[in-house]
Amino acid sequence: MSEKPKLSPVEKIKIESNYLRDPVQEELGNEEPAFGKSAEQIIKHHGFYQQDDRDRRGMKDADGKPLDKAYSMMVRTKLPGGKLTSAQMLDELDLCERYGNGDLRLTDRQGIQIHGILKGNVKAMIRAICDAQMTTLGACGDVCRNVLCCPAPHRHNTVRDEMQEMANQISDHLLPNTKAYYELWLTDPETGEKELAGGGTEGKVIEPLYGENYLPRKFKVAIALPEDNCVDVCTNDLGLLAIVEDDQIAGYNVLVGGGMGLTPSNKNTFPAIAQSLAFVTPENVLRLSEAIVKTQRDFGNRADRKRARMKYLIRNWGIEKFRAKVEEYYGEKLTDPQPIEMADVEDHTGWHEQGDGRWFYGLHIDSGRVIDRDECNLKTAIRQVCQQLQPNLRITAHQSLLFTDVAPEQRETLETILRDNGVGLDDQISQVRRWAMACVSLPTCPLAVTESERVLPGVMAQLEAELIRYGLENEKFTVRMTGCPNGCARPYNADIGLVGKTKNKYTIFLGGTLRGDRLAFMYREIVPLNELVTILVPVFAYFMRERQPGETLGDFCHRKGAQDLLLFADSYAGEP
Repeated sequence: MSEKPKLSPVEKIKIESNYLRDPVQEELGNEEPAFGKSAEQIIKHHGFYQQDDRDRRGMKDADGKPLDKAYSMMVRTKLPGGKLTSAQMLDELDLCERYGNGDLRLTDRQGIQIHGILKGNVKAMIRAICDAQMTTLGACGDVCRNVLCCPAPHRHNTVRDEMQEMANQISDHLLPNTKAYYELWLTDPETGEKELAGGGTEGKVIEPLYGENYLPRKFKVAIALPEDNCVDVCTNDLGLLAIVEDDQIAGYNVLVGGGMGLTPSNKNTFPAIAQSLAFVTPENVLRLSEAIVKTQRDFGNRADRKRARMKYLIRNWGIEKFRAKVEEYYGEKLTDPQPIEMADVEDHTGWHEQGDGRWFYGLHIDSGRVIDRDECNLKTAIRQVCQQLQPNLRITAHQSLLFTDVAPEQRETLETILRDNGVGLDDQISQVRRWAMACVSLPTCPLAVTESERVLPGVMAQLEAELIRYGLENEKFTVRMTGCPNGCARPYNADIGLVGKTKNKYTIFLGGTLRGDRLAFMYREIVPLNELVTILVPVFAYFMRERQPGETLGDFCHRKGAQDLLLFADSYAGEP
């Protein structure tokens, strides 16, 4: 008899959770400020994480005693394709003030995060989100996460509408079936439907897709166009690249095995760009998506969570073996992908005609943080726009916000609201700042080893000054910063990636691409925060002197390679 495969502790917790119920339902009723270790894993599947204020760690009270950890929750709203209404945005703004720390964050996966929620307020928070016709289910955990899609409402043809509808269909199709979410957050425990408490009708398969322990790890999906990869489709477990013929989607090239995270202490972990698997017609997308998920479900690594993403299964097997196994679940041979490559990406900032007589405006938001501070009352401005103009909204995968379906006569009013609140319009945002983003990092992320979001504005100010000095202020390239190597801001395929290594020190990666289809290489491993821009200056100088016509910064660095760039830096005299 063969031995049962080894399972990680988290796998056992999921199996013992009674389909995501236990021990959450018991711990919701106690007076503790935090969930226990097992519940902390299960709550992720319901759309929230437990955190503590890391700025408070190590602090002492008046008597010299260490302060207790200040626990709170981060609740994430899942929005396929980043779509929501003005009413829903106003609800989110109200909730961040009622239960959170007063601001919210637009994520690079087109969702919304609210931090600082006390354990006792989580149920009211999630119920309010659901009352607003949104959900947190599947926003986190070992299931299919929020499905990304180009959010731009270009209606000159039906292509983007078809893509956005496909994002909705995939999201619904890959949603967990357990009734635990309904029972825990939407049912009164005194009058709830008691027959659901044991997991459903006897003999019924509760999770026909996911099973009792769900997926080995999170599973990310995105939909893009070759000419506009604004969602970084190649960094996802499953990517769909729309193939357009005669202004309609003929099908999708299917990409598999992308993922940004790595663990420095484990040399067997790495970031990966998704590989081409097949071409699929629109009517078969859901069936093929399910076959891919089932392959990862049954063969992904459940012993080591650091190597549990689907990219490691594909690396171990090779793409041909992976394709053969997917074909078994799919029930027929797959069609080879179309010979189409990524061409460009847009950030959708500024004014754009929709093609239906209306307009949309793309508002850049630094790292997605919606807050009133200094002289920029961004949160107030968004609230006023939603109240007065009532546009629809879309969140981009670059953490910005689109006000859509704006009537021509409303354009001036929208701009006036932004200006009156000190919010810079698109022509006031530098090119490098438009394409920069950072992860949350400190003080809330438990994995962060150093700062990211809080220090990126200072780094950007230094970069802006140097780029002007070298005449490169109009260059379009990505700068992405993270507080640890897990890669939440997708630094490993950026033109410039700044990855937290240890306190106030970073590893610099170069040579990725705005298109998102190439990994960067490590340029310098341990660089203090205050030296990051100084180290990058010789790269800008070299680029200015020896770039080829039309060559981007990332393409230049890729062509030259780390050794050549370092040799130039060693001989650089410091003048443009």
